[in-house]
Amino acid sequence: MQNKTIGIRHEDKYEMERRTPITPRHAEKLIRDEGLEVVAQSSPKRVFTDQEYQEAGARVDQNLKNCPVIFGVKEIPEAQFEADKTYVFFSHVIKGQEYNMPMLKKMMDLRCNLIDYECIVDDQRKRLIFFGKYAGLAGMINSLWSLGQRMKAYGYKENAFLGIKQAQHYNSLQEAKAAVSQVGRQIAEKGIPEEWQPLTIGFTGYGNVSVGAQEIANLLPSKEITPKQLLSLRDRDHIPGNIIYKVIFKEEDLSKHKEGKAFDLPHYYAHPEQYENDFAQYIPHLTVLMNCMYWDSRYPRIVTKSYLKKLFAEGRPKLTVIGDVTCDPDGSIECTHKGTAIEDPVFVYDPETDKPRMGFEGHGILVMAVDILPSELPRDSSITFADALYPFVKPIAIADYSKDFADLELPPAIRKALILHRGELTPDYKYIAEYL
Repeated sequence: MQNKTIGIRHEDKYEMERRTPITPRHAEKLIRDEGLEVVAQSSPKRVFTDQEYQEAGARVDQNLKNCPVIFGVKEIPEAQFEADKTYVFFSHVIKGQEYNMPMLKKMMDLRCNLIDYECIVDDQRKRLIFFGKYAGLAGMINSLWSLGQRMKAYGYKENAFLGIKQAQHYNSLQEAKAAVSQVGRQIAEKGIPEEWQPLTIGFTGYGNVSVGAQEIANLLPSKEITPKQLLSLRDRDHIPGNIIYKVIFKEEDLSKHKEGKAFDLPHYYAHPEQYENDFAQYIPHLTVLMNCMYWDSRYPRIVTKSYLKKLFAEGRPKLTVIGDVTCDPDGSIECTHKGTAIEDPVFVYDPETDKPRMGFEGHGILVMAVDILPSELPRDSSITFADALYPFVKPIAIADYSKDFADLELPPAIRKALILHRGELTPDYKYIAEYL
């Protein structure tokens, strides 16, 4: 007998996590058009209220005991898993993340099925369901807000960026964009303090996260230049004081072959250990660095602690804010020691003492590293995410997971994203066993 019931989890990993993978509007369509029963776990903080789900025809309950298939956003506490159920969420296990191996082991012990949104891709390995653009949008808003607060800490108490708030304080993306646009008009009319010219923003990567961050930056009076042009952007006499310069860095700008060979992208992805950091030459010319790229430990870091120590030894550098949207602790931005919370989003890292200090004050580089950035724009990001997820919900719900993996009737993109099947790692994910 086909399953027709799905559950929507209340998010409990973070206090400020307010997103949902399925909104009331999407729940109503699933009930009306697809014949599913939808149960929303009661939540006092979800951006869509219990009443909105009830009005959409969903049942609201304190638990999801009667739901064989459960959709969430972030990781689920080990004690919450139930035997033989199917779970769909961002599991953060595919890099062998140590902190989530106990969770994965528990799911294996309970013979659970695990589908990970991050692994739902098309034939070109392009992700189909993601919050990434909203991480970029919120990350850029927060980084501009951080720049204003850091400039204020340096004595610039009237700077234009003080007109921008942290993303969570806007009711919608539209409202946030209007505020940034207003700041853009102010910069166009009055310019930037001479000491901060030319004001430059660098973006690592060119995927969904970077696209979102650039969308916000484009609301300011801006001009895109190449990394090479950035290096010669020194002569203030010939640079307008009311323009912000944007630079997009690709793989070949970040790394170089250790033996001086020409950069080759396929070779770089296949043999990252043969490459080293080449980004250091650009850092002194950036005011804000938006780190928006994928990274894992096989690749060179782009900003190391030792480099920052050397940079600050020469006096206060131009680089003022790092918006680490990638947010890998001790990762591509080595001084990001942890992801920060929405309610305490920034710290200043002191390269001399190798210590972070929460807030905007202190000696060093300011880092904004909120690791659930899309939740600062919870309504907009949930709607966009649910739009992308919707076509896959019914196939995931009605699949007979008692069948062998080879016989599962799932869309190809979902089959690729099935990490666990009846508690066993599926063929593409057998490698995770070495991390357990």
